[in-house]
Amino acid sequence: MFNAITHSQIYVLDQDEALDFYVGKLGLEVSADVDMGFMRWLTISVPGHPDRQILLEKPGPPAMSEETAQQVRELVSKGATGGHLIFSTDDCRKTYATLLSRGVEFTEEPTDRPYGTDCGLRDPFGNHIRFTQPKA
Repeated sequence: MFNAITHSQIYVLDQDEALDFYVGKLGLEVSADVDMGFMRWLTISVPGHPDRQILLEKPGPPAMSEETAQQVRELVSKGATGGHLIFSTDDCRKTYATLLSRGVEFTEEPTDRPYGTDCGLRDPFGNHIRFTQPKA
């Protein structure tokens, strides 16, 4: 049976803008950037952890018709596609301050919760992102 999750996917409206955000601001790294002709296979990962990649997929063919892709793009821009990423960090408040200085806009400041400290933001396309410092 299965022994790992290797790839997850979120929709982005512009893959170059997604690279600027996820790599340039959040500090992730490119795992693959391949022009397949019919689509661009663009994945990122946490530095040093290429075993778990996130596909930054632009809605469109071959996965869906142009009509469906337009509907998906509208939902993405509203944050309504269910795209969620949750990262862990050793120091939530320090990571928050670093990302804030890089121009990242947050939807929720670091907050102490029963499971640890976390905060929230959205990428430029409306996908929800959280990062958590688990309780020791």
